[in-house]
Amino acid sequence: MKGEVATIRHVKLGISPARACLVLSLPLVALFWLGLESQGGVGLGIKALLSPSFADVDQLLLHYTWWPRLAIALLAGGGLALAGVLMQQVLRNPLASPTTLGVASGANLALMVMTLLAPGVLAMAREWVALVGGGLAVGLVFALTWRRGLAPIVVVLAGLVVNLYLGAVSTALLLFNHEALSSLLIWGAGSLAQNGWDGVAILWPRLVIAGVAAWFLLRPLAVLELDDASARSLGVSLKYLRFAGLGLAVFITGSIVSVVGIIGFIGLAAPNIVRLAGARRLGERLLWGTLLGAVMLATTDLLLQYFLGALPILIPTGAVTGALGAPLLMWLIPRLKLQDNRAPQPTVVSANRHSAPGRLATRLAIALLLAMGLGLLLGQGVSGWFWLSPDNWNVLQWRVPRVLAAAASGLMLAVAGTLLQRLSANPMASPEVLGISGGCAIALILGIFLLPSPSSGMLVGVGTLGALVTLLVLVMLNRRSGFAPEHLLLTGVAVGALFDAVRSVILAAGDPRGQQVIAWLAGSTYYVDLTSALVVGTLAAVLTLCTLPLTRWLDILPLGAATSQALGITLNRARLLLLLLVALLTACATLVVGPLSFIGLLAPHMARLLGLSRAHHHLLGAALVGMLLMVLADWVGRQVVFPYDMPAGLVASLIGGAYFMWGLRRL
Repeated sequence: MKGEVATIRHVKLGISPARACLVLSLPLVALFWLGLESQGGVGLGIKALLSPSFADVDQLLLHYTWWPRLAIALLAGGGLALAGVLMQQVLRNPLASPTTLGVASGANLALMVMTLLAPGVLAMAREWVALVGGGLAVGLVFALTWRRGLAPIVVVLAGLVVNLYLGAVSTALLLFNHEALSSLLIWGAGSLAQNGWDGVAILWPRLVIAGVAAWFLLRPLAVLELDDASARSLGVSLKYLRFAGLGLAVFITGSIVSVVGIIGFIGLAAPNIVRLAGARRLGERLLWGTLLGAVMLATTDLLLQYFLGALPILIPTGAVTGALGAPLLMWLIPRLKLQDNRAPQPTVVSANRHSAPGRLATRLAIALLLAMGLGLLLGQGVSGWFWLSPDNWNVLQWRVPRVLAAAASGLMLAVAGTLLQRLSANPMASPEVLGISGGCAIALILGIFLLPSPSSGMLVGVGTLGALVTLLVLVMLNRRSGFAPEHLLLTGVAVGALFDAVRSVILAAGDPRGQQVIAWLAGSTYYVDLTSALVVGTLAAVLTLCTLPLTRWLDILPLGAATSQALGITLNRARLLLLLLVALLTACATLVVGPLSFIGLLAPHMARLLGLSRAHHHLLGAALVGMLLMVLADWVGRQVVFPYDMPAGLVASLIGGAYFMWGLRRL
């Protein structure tokens, strides 16, 4: 059986990869000409590149800023696309991208730590600090997955967890050191601004070496399109081949991130676009994907300079790539053809089935009750730790809403994640990847910044509208494909790219309200009142009960479309109903505590690691784990930096991520 990459068949877009690159290059040529004309003409621009006059300020600006920026955009875009092709080939997953293994998050965290502890080092070796940080992050992924032979599914899971874990640590540092780290927000959003040719000189030799290495690996990596058994029968060492392919992709990504910061979407979109245009063989995808990535990033950056340069705020290029590329990917998604008659590969880490799931669920329920009691009655005050009397409503009126909101949000996101992972059979699937929480978050952020003095009721309405619009987009783009899982996840990635773009622009603008946005995005229960907590708790209970009659579908759907239809399931209706439940669960949780980035991914996998595999046991276990994790996270967040408050979402990421990595290492 072939891997996930092989599920994408030829798509008749009416255009070849070469022609697609040529067509998409036309805007680049036009913007190139307009950019030089606006600064004195093409002739002056060429002269400034080759032999600038040091007495002419315009020529100096062209030579040391405009031309290096164009060169770095072409190099970075091509390199990210090359890394994306390699990762998608090795991991057998079209959703893999250069940021999958935590390179960007590791580099970002390393720069933050050095900014706080040794800022002088950054002035001398900023690129090396970022490269070392990204390398250590990937080293952790390899350490977690080496015993499993760097199996694609396990690598994807480990990379996701490490990526989110390091991102949570970075967000925690940013919350408590916002002023000191504010300058890194622009770098983290991907800025191509240059003041010389140093970045180009650093990057081009590394990319040339990487390109030559990719050419030598071309034939061995093509073997990875076969299943593992067939590849081994050819005498291929899969572990070391995967290590070579991923190591090369990581080297490329780390080099680019260390020079220009985090630029997303290019490494995901360019390989998928050339595949949709008919580039079937690995060599074709490497060639045309690299060229298309260079064109996409350079076009985006020139567009940003020409049309948005007069704005009073600095908009990083990395944010704009998502905003412009997401609609392009959405246009292509309905044209994607899948092999829906094939049973999907298992996409979760296998674990021994628990012999007594009922007893395990009872223990988890008892642990949840104890955690809720702990969250309500034990805490810190001005005189130290104390146990609260159960009749002390003066304090409980503040704690009860937080505990209820934490439990309810954990329940909803865990159930939503379980539904989505069983529906899509993809280890990357979570409510965040589907895009519902991203759409809700975009609407709420825009409401905070655009509405004059918005009330909580207005924000709830705006957030609900954002979630419903996102769901409508999902339905419209995927109705033709019968809501095929691969289509849904790609749509969610596109929505997520838009969300990242909006968030990056707002945070890089330096608006004081950005701190509030960061706290909300991190998943804080601080602003929840008792009425909101009771409403969200009721909604969580009702929506969870609605999933119980669907457990038969959840047991059968992972077996594939053909088997599901043979057993009497109407696929379109089943998938749409499950998607509606996922959307409602995610939107309700996001409105209360923000777009938590871990519970929907972790809770279902943690339940499986505990041995709960049947659908009804899996749902129950994931729900209890999600509630337990969020309640504990909320309590720890209130105590660990008392009298300050660390958002529950961040703490849940740190606790759950550590446990999940430990669970992966034991397998």
